[in-house]
Amino acid sequence: MYDVMILGSGPAGLSAAVYASRAGLSFAVIEKEYMGTGQIAYTEQVDNYLGYCGIDGYSLGEKFREHAEALGTEFIEGEVTELSRTDSGWKILLSDGNSFGARTVIYALGASPKKLAIPGEEEFAGRGVSYCALCDGAFFEGRTVAVIGGGDTALSDALYLSKTTAKVYVIHRRSEFRASASLVKKAEGTSNIEFVLEAVPLEIIGEDSVTGVKYTQNGTEKTLDTNGVFAAVGSLPNTAVLSGIAGLDERGYVIADESCVTSAEGLFAAGDVRTKAVRQVITAAADGANAVVSALGCINK
Repeated sequence: MYDVMILGSGPAGLSAAVYASRAGLSFAVIEKEYMGTGQIAYTEQVDNYLGYCGIDGYSLGEKFREHAEALGTEFIEGEVTELSRTDSGWKILLSDGNSFGARTVIYALGASPKKLAIPGEEEFAGRGVSYCALCDGAFFEGRTVAVIGGGDTALSDALYLSKTTAKVYVIHRRSEFRASASLVKKAEGTSNIEFVLEAVPLEIIGEDSVTGVKYTQNGTEKTLDTNGVFAAVGSLPNTAVLSGIAGLDERGYVIADESCVTSAEGLFAAGDVRTKAVRQVITAAADGANAVVSALGCINK
């Protein structure tokens, strides 16, 4: 029986591991991917984490993990499929059949890319449709791609892809971007990036692979020729296993404030899974610390 079981090895989970170790708690981190560090690993460059301006996301994630490992963190590889209350705390069941007991749980399983939900998306997944520019950008060297979205991820993806592709179209349904002003300005100054604004994607088309995107703009249906489509329209929280266990908002995020306390006793939500105004690496790391402090209070009752 652990004092704390931390679910997820992204910035929130690794931060929680550091604080749990310093608090002298018995704990472990369950991670779906071996040696994982969360979605940050797929970020080309991080400019807004204090002390590490310009570092790539993979390297920053590795630094987080090295810190946790140096403090003796135990990592367990597996996918969490079920959480249930017990007389002494919580039971965590994994897809391989293994289960663990813990007095408290810090839920930090992050979020997954949101789908476009248009025809052709599923059909061409892996054949021109991608959700990770850093992972798949190399396949489109010298070719034309489209990034769909208007936030920081979309603009960051476009800038990354512009280094190796011939042309990058950024398709956004609004006339203005949600991305930071600095990213917009940088993209505007990149010669092979072109904005396609007030455009609503309708369908991804092709034969053996993607050949274009159909969209409407100002009431007119148009087709954009492209070899690849990168979807960057936000994320969905990985909270399916919490249904009926903890309070979730209408979008599926765990209802919890900065204390990370949820509606279920002994269960704490940290990082991108919880309701919050800002989902950034630095706020995820802060959540990890706050969640451990709250868990410690629960354990010491």
